[in-house]
Amino acid sequence: MKEQEKKELENRLNFAVGMAHAAGENTLKYFQKSNFEVEIKSDETPVTIADKGTEKLMRDMIQIQFPDDEILGEEMESKPGTSGYGWILDPIDGTKAFIHGVPLYGVLIGVTFHGEAVAGVIRMPALNECVYAAKGCGAWYQKNDEEPIPARVSKADSLAESLVLTTEEKTFYQTGRYENWKRLMSSARLARNWGDCYGYLLVATGRAEVMVDPEMSVWDTAALMPIILEAGGAFTDWENEPSFKSGDAIATNGLVHQEVMRAVRGNE
Repeated sequence: MKEQEKKELENRLNFAVGMAHAAGENTLKYFQKSNFEVEIKSDETPVTIADKGTEKLMRDMIQIQFPDDEILGEEMESKPGTSGYGWILDPIDGTKAFIHGVPLYGVLIGVTFHGEAVAGVIRMPALNECVYAAKGCGAWYQKNDEEPIPARVSKADSLAESLVLTTEEKTFYQTGRYENWKRLMSSARLARNWGDCYGYLLVATGRAEVMVDPEMSVWDTAALMPIILEAGGAFTDWENEPSFKSGDAIATNGLVHQEVMRAVRGNE
């Protein structure tokens, strides 16, 4: 990466971290309160005024700071750009958790450069945790606004030692992959549904070894890939290709990745 490109990327990462904090504070105006209604979108997923208002807040901030950047978000139409940089936003990843007052929802911000995912932020507003990374700059973890520390994946080297996570078991039924999930669960030390972006934060910070989702959107995955990779892990789709655009994801600490792939693909 050229020096100027690195400086541009670092500027956007620093901006993204601050923006994620502002976005998270906006969601907390509604969290565990009764001041919003739930709508059902055409894809049968829920949305609230907190989702829409938080995405608008982020878009307005980007437009002021980086007016030539592309913006893609879950709740609003895409905005084209000319700079080569793009922002991929999920204002509330885990809206179902948010609606039910469960603190395992997050703000996701991904940054792309000519289509490559190069930076990402996961912020958990109700837990006051944040993990962020940019290509070549490492991954960092911050809790309760303390000084950031390096984020690193765990050193477990077998599934038998691993905590395996997913978002929702029903999705495996819907995608015809429940047997894959059963194989993975049976090989793991422990399996839990601590899902959405929180599971990926746990992998990036060494508290879990595996997070799998059989169905995802690009605004779910764009922020995750650079974080997991910079933390020393592996991030692929279900075909073991390093991609955030495939509609599914497998994130691991890297050491157990091939064992996970054998389990989910039935090649044991």
